[in-house]
Amino acid sequence: MDFPEDLRYSAEHEWVRVDGSRATIGITDYAQDALGDVVFVELPDVGAALEPATACAEVESTKSVSDIYAPVAGTVVEVNGELETAPERLNEDPYGGGWLFSIEMTDPAELGALMDAAAYRAMVDEG
Repeated sequence: MDFPEDLRYSAEHEWVRVDGSRATIGITDYAQDALGDVVFVELPDVGAALEPATACAEVESTKSVSDIYAPVAGTVVEVNGELETAPERLNEDPYGGGWLFSIEMTDPAELGALMDAAAYRAMVDEG
């Protein structure tokens, strides 16, 4: 399992990469492994206003359908359209080409509620 140190993590297994007031969001290596082969991804609309801990996207795999939750509040400014035709990118490169969407954060202080890599690794290890 990979736990990049430069990311923040939610208890729902989303990761957040911050660049100024912009946050890019995806699912963790642990989440993609638990899901199995991803076959479909439904992303939020650009311009959608998201609130923390609310379902905003969906990932369908050969095993199940899982909601993706917004880890912080903000407005969607970009989605990874490549996932429409290549949803398997979530499995192949969850922290790179498998990103889901980017938002302009409403309150960057909300990042403080997310875990660092060590805390997320400990949560996953506890099972």
